[in-house]
Amino acid sequence: MGKEIEKENQHCFIIGSKGIPARYGGLETFVEKLTQYKVSDRLIYHVAGMGTRDRQYRYHGARCFVLAVPDIGPAKAVLYDMLALQRCIDHCREHPDIRRPIFYVLACRIGPFISFFKKQIHRLGGVIYVNPDGHEWMRQKWCYLIRRYWKFSERLMVKHADLMICDSRHIEAYIKNEYARYRPCTMYIAYGADQVSGGSTEDDWRFQEWCSEKGLKVKGYYLIVGRFVPENSYEIMIREFMASRTKRDLAIITTVNKRFYVRLERELHFKKDGRIKFVGSVYDQGLLKKIRANAYGYIHGHTVGGTNPSLVESMSSTDLNLLSNVRFNREVGGDSALYWDKRPGDLSALINRVDEMTEEERRGLASRAKKRVADGYTWEEICEKYERLFLESRRRY
Repeated sequence: MGKEIEKENQHCFIIGSKGIPARYGGLETFVEKLTQYKVSDRLIYHVAGMGTRDRQYRYHGARCFVLAVPDIGPAKAVLYDMLALQRCIDHCREHPDIRRPIFYVLACRIGPFISFFKKQIHRLGGVIYVNPDGHEWMRQKWCYLIRRYWKFSERLMVKHADLMICDSRHIEAYIKNEYARYRPCTMYIAYGADQVSGGSTEDDWRFQEWCSEKGLKVKGYYLIVGRFVPENSYEIMIREFMASRTKRDLAIITTVNKRFYVRLERELHFKKDGRIKFVGSVYDQGLLKKIRANAYGYIHGHTVGGTNPSLVESMSSTDLNLLSNVRFNREVGGDSALYWDKRPGDLSALINRVDEMTEEERRGLASRAKKRVADGYTWEEICEKYERLFLESRRRY
C-alpha cells in the first residue's frame, strides 16, 4: 500500500490569489513561482483566479481556472474564496481518481464558513492547509466592523485548518500563542526572491527609457514599492523625506488611491517638493529589477504582516535598505539593513546619514543583504520545501 501511495499523483488546489501569471501582489507572485519551480511530475497544481468571465487555461503546467465574481465591495474576496473552494471540491468529486487532495487557502477570509468546506474536504480524504498572510485585521483601511470580522475569521481558520503554513517566524509564534487552545499545527516556510542577475540588454534599454521619462538618474533616487495604503507608512516616509537634506529624488512605485493621495497632498503639500515623484506601477519584472538595482536606497514602511515580498526582493538587489522598525522587518533584514522609528526626525536623520556613507559601507550592507536572501529566501529552496511538504502530505494524515 505504501508503494502505491508513493506512485500516485498528488493534486494541490490553491485558492486565494487573484491568479497567475502574476501582475500584482505577493500571493500572486508566490503562486507563480510555486508552479514555475515545480520539479516532480507527480505534483499537479490547480490554481484559482478571479476575473470578468469564467475560463480555463494552462500556465507553467498548472491547470488554472478563472471565476467571474460580482463586485459586492469588501465581501468580494470572501465570496471569491468560497466559490473557488467549492469549485475545487466539485472537481474532485467529478474525478474520483484524485485521492487525498490538498486544498491550500491563502489568507484567512472565510473563517465563518470553513467548517462547512472542511467536512466536504475530509470526506474526500483531503486536507486543508492555510497561509495566514499577516494581520489583515490590523489594516487601517478597514472600518471597525470589518476589522472585527477579519479577526474572528482568522480565529476560525486556525481552529479548523489541518496545517497553518506561516511565511514569518513571528506570525507562527503569534498563531501558536494567540490560539493555543486549538493546539494549531504550524510550519514555517519563508517567502522568496529571485537571485539577481545582470539582466538583458533589452532590460537596460527599457530602464534607460524609464529613467529619462521619469526624470531619474542611476543612484540618484531612493525607492518605495508597495500598496498605497496608510499602514505602509506613506505619510511618514514622504514627510520625513521632505524634511531631509538629500538632493536625491524619491521614486514611488504604486497604484495610486486617489482619495488617500488627495489627503496626503492636503496635509503634506508634497507637490511643492520636486524630489517627490509618483512614477506609477511597474509590472515588467525585468525592468523592476533594474529599477531596484540602480536605486541609491530602498525605504520600506510596511508595518502589518509577515515576510513582505517587496522587502525580500529589494534585499536581493538594492544596496541600502531603510526599514520601519517592526519585528517582521527585523526578522528579514537582520544586520543587513538600517531601521527607523515613527518618531519625528528619525527617518530624515537616517536619510541624511546614509547619503554620506562611503562606498565601502554601502558594499558591506549590500553584501550582507544578498547573503541573507541567498541563505534563506531563494525561490528554489522555498518551492522545494513546499513540494516536499505536499508530496509527503499523505504520510502526515
